[in-house]
Amino acid sequence: MKKNKHPLLTGALILTLTGVATRVIGFFYKIFLSRVIGAEGIGLYQMIFPVFGICFSLTVAGIETSISRFVAGEAARKNERGAKNMLAAGMLLSFSLSLLAALWLYKSADFLAVHYLKEPRCGILLRFLSFSLPFASCHACITGYYYGLKKTGVPAVSQLLEQLVRVGAVFLLADICVERGIAISPVLAVLGMALGEFSSMLFCVSVLVFQRSGAGKKAQGQTNSLVSGHALSLGNCMRQILAMSLPLTGNRVVMNVLASMESILIPLTLQVYGLDAAAAYSIYGTLTGMSLSFILFPNVLTGSVAVLLLPSVSEAQAAGDQKRIRLAVQKSIAFCLPFGTFCTVFFLLTGKFLGSFFFHSALAGDFILTLAWICPFLYLNSTLNSILHGLGSTGITFRNNVIGITIRIVFILLCVPTYGIKGYLWGILANQLAVTLLCLGSLKGYLGGEP
Repeated sequence: MKKNKHPLLTGALILTLTGVATRVIGFFYKIFLSRVIGAEGIGLYQMIFPVFGICFSLTVAGIETSISRFVAGEAARKNERGAKNMLAAGMLLSFSLSLLAALWLYKSADFLAVHYLKEPRCGILLRFLSFSLPFASCHACITGYYYGLKKTGVPAVSQLLEQLVRVGAVFLLADICVERGIAISPVLAVLGMALGEFSSMLFCVSVLVFQRSGAGKKAQGQTNSLVSGHALSLGNCMRQILAMSLPLTGNRVVMNVLASMESILIPLTLQVYGLDAAAAYSIYGTLTGMSLSFILFPNVLTGSVAVLLLPSVSEAQAAGDQKRIRLAVQKSIAFCLPFGTFCTVFFLLTGKFLGSFFFHSALAGDFILTLAWICPFLYLNSTLNSILHGLGSTGITFRNNVIGITIRIVFILLCVPTYGIKGYLWGILANQLAVTLLCLGSLKGYLGGEP
């Protein structure tokens, strides 16, 4: 059988096709939600994600990246057992932390809703959200393992399965509510999220068990071990994962705390601008749940490349292959900037129509027109950040992202009370441009020379 000589391209294609499918499903799902719970309901639903982001960062985000990077290194050394030990160590750490975080979130939901999010209606949403954490941690660790191996089939299928179950569950629950005369609320969307994460976790675990069983039977018929190389013990793997994941976790937690501040401040400053609470949450929901769905849709392509760049760059760095790293940087720029520019022109020409046709919202169309300008920078940043992570430069990406989100918060505090939501949109543009320049500056040593 001919060996695939371009695993990055093949993997990116698989993730892109799956990502397009999930984004299309998710896009129509957002339209459905906008009809059944309204813009204000979507705004409330979006409010809980920064809290979920903090919990996810504490329990798995840094560990998932560490698993991917270390598994890529073990795979480069043909050390199958070492790669599996890295996964086992990461899952043990992540799942234990996620159970503690889920219990804390469940018990503290009302307190967080009132005193942190400043919206009591988010309490029940946070309580149901807590059930997603253990499932999400297992799912993320296993997908990180397969990304490290540059095998995208399992992550792709699990991603699609999660989206199908989530959307199908919400459609079914909404239909039941209509039949029984029960008011439909954002709780349904949170329940769908938990069921989707559970299904994807179950699928990933099943694949792992099946593959291990198959490998065991194969090994019984061979005199030599299938595993080459020295495998670290589980304890040593945990120490390595902790050493890398702790700064990553700290970075992610800080970023999510800042993101949650951003989410809380937008409705509050819109009320200072003169809107009532319902109108403020409706605008926030229109922006984050409707308009950004269009802007982020093309990012499925660059995001797929970014996911696979991390292990590829890590492998090149371990081999001392500077030319390969330079190629990754230059090709990323050569693809993302023209692609982002094309998307900008497309959204400028069609933004009004998209907002009115799909969401029956002229405001959503106005947001798309303004956000269209961030496309070249947004899509490029995802790949450049992944390259920096692959190089182990997590401190640099943390600095760049903190500067970027701080810019947005400054615009919220200074501009939104006077200019309304336009002030926040200006902050998004300034943020994306600043992060792009900072990332390019950090990688300037790879910008010149032969690609």
